[in-house]
Amino acid sequence: MTMNKTKAEGRGQRAENAALSSPLPSALCPPTSPGFTIPQILVIGAITVSVVTALAGWLGATLRQAKTAASRELAFQVAEAGVEYYRWHLAHAPSDFEDGTGEPGPYVHDFLDRDGVKIGEFSLEITPPATGSTRVTIASTGTLVATTTATTSRTVRVEMAKPSFARYSILSNANVRIGAGTVMNGPVHSNGGIRFDGLATNLVTSARDVYDDPDHSGGNEFGVHTHASPADPLPPAIVPSRPDIFQVGRQFPLPAVDFAGVAADLAGLKASAQSGGRYYAASGKSGWHIILKSNSTFDLYKVTAKKTPPSGCYNDAGETGWDTWEIKTEALQGNYAFPGNGVMFFEDFVWVEGAVPSGARLIVGAATFPDSASTRKSIIINKSITYGAQDGTAVLGLVAQNNVSIGLPSDNVLNVHAALIAQNGRVGRNHYRSACGASYVRSTINIYGAIASNLRYGFAWTDNTGYTTRNITYDANLLYGPPPEFPLSAEGYEVLSWENVEN
Repeated sequence: MTMNKTKAEGRGQRAENAALSSPLPSALCPPTSPGFTIPQILVIGAITVSVVTALAGWLGATLRQAKTAASRELAFQVAEAGVEYYRWHLAHAPSDFEDGTGEPGPYVHDFLDRDGVKIGEFSLEITPPATGSTRVTIASTGTLVATTTATTSRTVRVEMAKPSFARYSILSNANVRIGAGTVMNGPVHSNGGIRFDGLATNLVTSARDVYDDPDHSGGNEFGVHTHASPADPLPPAIVPSRPDIFQVGRQFPLPAVDFAGVAADLAGLKASAQSGGRYYAASGKSGWHIILKSNSTFDLYKVTAKKTPPSGCYNDAGETGWDTWEIKTEALQGNYAFPGNGVMFFEDFVWVEGAVPSGARLIVGAATFPDSASTRKSIIINKSITYGAQDGTAVLGLVAQNNVSIGLPSDNVLNVHAALIAQNGRVGRNHYRSACGASYVRSTINIYGAIASNLRYGFAWTDNTGYTTRNITYDANLLYGPPPEFPLSAEGYEVLSWENVEN
């Protein structure tokens, strides 16, 4: 009996195990048939294809964009090569704006790689300078050799100009002293040293590190220094700032300016006056006197005699070319139109005064040949010379073989609008004593333009004679719009503006 019970219990245990191993209801177990996995594969595949397609499209667009950018960059470089080519051309032929063809543009040139294979070409459109200007505009379009149906091109427009030597309000080839009472509104440079006791609103520079100031005893001074209280210390002390005198600052030593290049070619002026301007030989008397008029004409007088200086008025400073420069008698020769090429030349002394209307561009030269120190001619200014407008539309150059002198009878308030060059002498006023008359001391001189003086310039003296107040303002229009035949820089054309023109 006992054994049978045990067997029965065993059968019950197996029955329980069998029940535990039987399948779950179909509602709790997902089907595993092939019909269920196919939709999953299709969905995943579709997503993958979409991603790959999008990625391939993005990569293709990026590649095309990169190729386009590379082509545009290369076309841009071809266009810039065209600008550099014409800059080189102007360096060798400064007045040729027709690419050596004598014909109107555009001017097309092939652009080759280092193996001589044509990459593209540049087309140049040249706009020559307006009358009285050195500004030239170059538009260069670079185009690549077409490799597809699309053509890639880029355009660069550049304005260039050749600067004149009228880049300073004062340029001197000698030591300079600019005294108290002078306001200098423009850059100043001297190949010698500079003592500056006035007010400089622009940069003051010198080619000298130190120099022996002839107006001051003691040791050497800085190349640019001031004696305005407190006076600068002597080298090798630290250079003080002094913004009360040098508002923009001072620099020294800097490279010397080649003054031989500044001095205009007076023989060239004579030739231009003879060929298309107004040329006058020696007067046979004391010189010539011209009065410029606002109607673009001038009155011409022959100076038949100068006044003799009064007793006690003499050259006490030992100046070369000293005179009171006062006209005693003169004879009218006539009224004449301004010359077509703007060049007037006199082989004698010449007095200049009057008005230069807007649109007029003139240069007056005074010299005699062959050049000799004893016969050199000067230009004299006793009365004001003014522009119709101070905007670059009126310009006058006065170039003297010797001095540009302000005479004894000069206006008490004298306005001089001009670029002044004293090729071998100086721009300034002679020293006059009280015995010369009341005009030995004058009130104010206003210079609007530029001064280039081979020797020491000045309109006042240390004994308080001459002009008490000196205002010198630089005419920046002279830099790229100088008078006719004015000396230009030998350094070639400078880039003034650069523009990327979208094609």
